[in-house]
Order: sequence, then structure tokens, then C-alpha cells
Amino acid sequence: MKQTSVTTNAPCWVELGTDDPPAARTFYTELFGWRPDSDVRPEAEGYTRMFLGEAAAAAVGPRNAPQQPTAWTVAFAVADADAAAARVEAAGGALRKEPTDVPDHGRFSVAADPSGAVFILWQGRGFEGAGVFNEPGSLGWVELATRDAAGATAFYPAVFGWSVAPGEHYTQWGLDGQDFGGMLVMDDRFPPEVPPHWLPYFSVADADNTVSRAVGMGADVLMPAVSMEGGRRIAVLRDAQGAVFGIYRDGDAP
Repeated sequence: MKQTSVTTNAPCWVELGTDDPPAARTFYTELFGWRPDSDVRPEAEGYTRMFLGEAAAAAVGPRNAPQQPTAWTVAFAVADADAAAARVEAAGGALRKEPTDVPDHGRFSVAADPSGAVFILWQGRGFEGAGVFNEPGSLGWVELATRDAAGATAFYPAVFGWSVAPGEHYTQWGLDGQDFGGMLVMDDRFPPEVPPHWLPYFSVADADNTVSRAVGMGADVLMPAVSMEGGRRIAVLRDAQGAVFGIYRDGDAP
């Protein structure tokens, strides 16, 4: 069962922090067919929501701190950002930013699991998150890359109540019978300097064509398009600013 709407304790949003937001907006607009809608308020600091049709799909903005890498960050919907932040700390994680209000939109906190993988807790008020999932050009899967699988399988269910479905090579996260993500154990294919992280995957109509177009716009291919069990075809790319993201085409897509 695919995620089709914002669900408490599941992925709800994804945003890119980069040193060159205009270039990033151009790249992803061309790649996914997004439409940028910049927040002109000074306090927004150039934060731009990207729309797929009339539905919010993601956001692009500047890096918020010198130590913040150029990267996509996944947000998870929570009913109470303060309570979720307390669960993060109780389970051994850390808060990179204490719960903070975003006027007219919601309340959020930036957190990290015990291995250092960063994510956002989002309590929606005026803005719940993405308005489209698992359609071409939208978020459809999230993947944790970590060197501490045991720690992750203890931490995330404690914070979000996720189910854990381990496999021979891959573990899947779920909620109420709905799998929305997975966990990949980092091995020697990952350089030692690459930290644990969450990786968003965006749905596309044609994985091979998307890879080709991305490369033509300056992206690097970290994992060429490959077919998985069930017919899903996936690839991992890095944009010209250095942000890594995945793409996939479902096996049951027309």
C-alpha cells in the first residue's frame, strides 16, 4: 500500500538546503516539472515551495548554518513537535534545533538519530506538508543509510511507532500496513567520510530517461538505473551543487 497523503508519523515533506537556490530551482523544475513559488517575506530567507500542478511537492532554500551540508532533508509528520522531540532524546537521539514555531504554518524541530542521521519533526497547522505522493515528480520513498542497523531499528519505532520488516538485504519501515521507506546498511561502497543520512526518492515516469536528462543538466550518477524485485527501477543521482537524491519508477506504472 502506497502513501497517498500526509499521515502522522510518516514522511510528509522534503526540502533542499543549498548554496545556489536559483540553480537548484531551475534544475528540479526541468527534471520533475515543478513550479517554484517563492516566499517573498524577509524572514523566509528565500525559501521556495515547489509545486507539481497545484500540489506542494518539496522546497528549495539556502543552507541555514555553515555546518549544514548541501543536502535534501526529510520531514516526518507528528501530532506534537515538543512531545516527539522529547521521544527523540529519550531514545538516544539529539536535537539540532529545539521546537520552533513557523507562523501560520506549523511547529518544527531538527533532530538526529543516535548515529547522526538528520531529519525534521513537523507539526502542521496551516501547512500539513506535501499535497502529492507517489506520482511522477513527487516524493514516494525515503531511505535511511546507516552503519548502525540495530540502533536504528530500536530508535525509530520508539519515536514514531513504525513497524520493521527485515529482509535479507534490506529492511522496510511501515505504519498501519503502509510501507513508506527502508534502511540500507552502509558498507565499503560508502566512503568513511559519508555520514549516516536520509535519502528521498522521487517517483518518475521513466527512470532511464530521467537519469539521461539529469546528466545533461550537470548531475552525476551515483547508482545507474537498475531493476529491482517487483519491477521497480531505481537510480541515485547527485545534482550539480552536491545534493544526493534517488528516483524510481514502479513496476506497476503504465
